[in-house]
Amino acid sequence: MTTLSVVIPAYNEEDGIEAIVDRVLAIAPQLAEVGVAELECIVVDDGSSDRTAEIVAGYGERVRLIRQQNRGYGGALKTGFGAATGELIGFLDADSTYPPEYFPKMCQVAMDGADIVIGSRMAGEHSEMPLVRRVGNTIFASLLSLVSGVRISDSASGQRVLRRSVLPMIYPLPNTLDFTPAMSTRALHEHLNIVEVPIPYKERSGRSKLSVVRDGLRFFKSIVWTALTYNPVRIFGGIGLAMLLMALMIVGVQLVGSLVVGSLSWSFPQLFGALVLAVAGVTAYTTGTTFSYVVALFHTRPIRQGLFGPYGNGRKIEKHYWWLGLLAILGGIGVYVAAVVFDLTNPALATSWFAPVLSALMVLTGVQLMSAWSLARVLSELSRRDAEMEADLNWTYVPAAHPAHADAVAQQI
Repeated sequence: MTTLSVVIPAYNEEDGIEAIVDRVLAIAPQLAEVGVAELECIVVDDGSSDRTAEIVAGYGERVRLIRQQNRGYGGALKTGFGAATGELIGFLDADSTYPPEYFPKMCQVAMDGADIVIGSRMAGEHSEMPLVRRVGNTIFASLLSLVSGVRISDSASGQRVLRRSVLPMIYPLPNTLDFTPAMSTRALHEHLNIVEVPIPYKERSGRSKLSVVRDGLRFFKSIVWTALTYNPVRIFGGIGLAMLLMALMIVGVQLVGSLVVGSLSWSFPQLFGALVLAVAGVTAYTTGTTFSYVVALFHTRPIRQGLFGPYGNGRKIEKHYWWLGLLAILGGIGVYVAAVVFDLTNPALATSWFAPVLSALMVLTGVQLMSAWSLARVLSELSRRDAEMEADLNWTYVPAAHPAHADAVAQQI
């Protein structure tokens, strides 16, 4: 027998709490039609100073009222999750902006195999969302899709249904309004099956508690920092590749300009900027790959990692850091030796600084690559230590079955 626990966080919602509770209780027959036999409605009063708790208490045993000191939107939801008894947990806001009538459909999707069902306000149904918030949600959804590698249309929807069993995989979660984008980010990196169901959205009457600028920045930081705890190379590597592309563009523009005028001429300030961008790009990328190994040590389950592929780091370029680094070091030494031989470091020359600077940057880049390779090797060995130990302990000695074989063989059990 499946039970749905609907959690409603409420803070000073005396004008709208009765309407949303009535609508939630009214969906019980529709839930039964899709196989959800029991409905549990939980209202978490998050330190309200108005009549919110009094109104909810009037429902008696039909609604569970939990009162607490103000912890924030996410804190209220986590309190409700902890008190819920259902195998499925749903939640929505107390201001009637989200339609509880869509819970039966969302529950059916969850029972068909989805781990988390998101009511998407951006997927086609009628929405009264203001333009500025629609643009903001599009940006956040695009950012989350970029850092996770999985397309999602509404990263911050406040109406969802999830299986109770996935809570350990998506915790910890913040107490603040960035609870939902943080949940989406963790769920995607944990390889949970997320399905979006289009829902209509109604703008709340009265003043919204959401600050576009303050909470927008909070959403942005929550997505980025949560993603960094799973897949640093996606962010650092992306920044590094962008820097390398900018360096190549600068050099390319210089070459094209030289071909146009018919003679090779370099703008040394621009060329120096390209060198700095290239070195910074290599540093950012190697930092991301190293951090990815560190992060993997703290996760017992497979997580979504990699700049391009779903696992690892694409073609595992970090395995080649050692020879790339050695090549950069030797190249840097060669540049300096050649500069000395051809008197390019003569102080009388206006560009006498260039060859030593190029040499130093190449050597430093080589050292960075070789250091990153060494760290990747060590961290890779540490990440496999438990699995290899378990495999070694599970090998047993079994005598050879055929008399022609005098040696014994080992089989893994």
